[in-house]
Amino acid sequence: MANHELLKRIEAAKRAVLAQTELLHREFGRAESRWKSDGTRVTAVDVAISENIFRELAAQFSGDQFFSEELAETDAPIPVTAEFSWVLDPIDGTNNFALGIPHCAISLGLCVRGEPVYGVVYDLSRRVLMHGGPGFGMHDGERAVTVLNVTPHAESIVGFHRPGDPARMPAANAILGQFKIRGLGSATLHLAYVAAGLFDGCVDFNVKIWDLAAAIPLVRAAGGEVAFINGEQLPMKSFNLKMGKIVYVAGGPIVAARLRELVG
Repeated sequence: MANHELLKRIEAAKRAVLAQTELLHREFGRAESRWKSDGTRVTAVDVAISENIFRELAAQFSGDQFFSEELAETDAPIPVTAEFSWVLDPIDGTNNFALGIPHCAISLGLCVRGEPVYGVVYDLSRRVLMHGGPGFGMHDGERAVTVLNVTPHAESIVGFHRPGDPARMPAANAILGQFKIRGLGSATLHLAYVAAGLFDGCVDFNVKIWDLAAAIPLVRAAGGEVAFINGEQLPMKSFNLKMGKIVYVAGGPIVAARLRELVG
């Protein structure tokens, strides 16, 4: 898969994300925000990062498709028709960003025919660029890393987001009863930290594809698994702002199997 066109896009993705980190740090905890109709927060920095990254990438790859939660021109599903497409969450963890809580990230996923193949995630809290994809390895800054893959134990750490659906609470309680829990307020970082070997696994009941598109290839590159509980999501056939919530688990193969058992 490491063809010339793909390699060009991977290098461009890293440059485009890194070019926005100065803005991210400068406005951290300062940017004014508003609440959208779906109940999520947005700042002018979310919009600016989306525009800046896509402007840079579109100038090089005009035939690609570009999808961002903040720039979609329609609420209707947009079919994925291009060989290469990009899925951006300009600030995953906007609540944290606006409030001055450092767990937030720029999250850019590159897809081939709708399948995420490479991810670039800038972790503001650690000032680290995480990037990788199947066949390319997973890199946490300058370090090549892999997932943790040990039998779950009393000290195993799982990233977790409480379900909004009360029907999911028994599954949530099963997770809470067996693992140490971390709730960072950024679904991207939960999944990326699994790839980096910082978390044993993660579980979420409330995410959308733009929260995951960059981090899925990181986990897969690091030897981990991402399992969708409420229906397969990939390859992405359309980008839909009104899509339903995704329920998934992830981790090294041993932990992922246990999480599937508890949640499924």
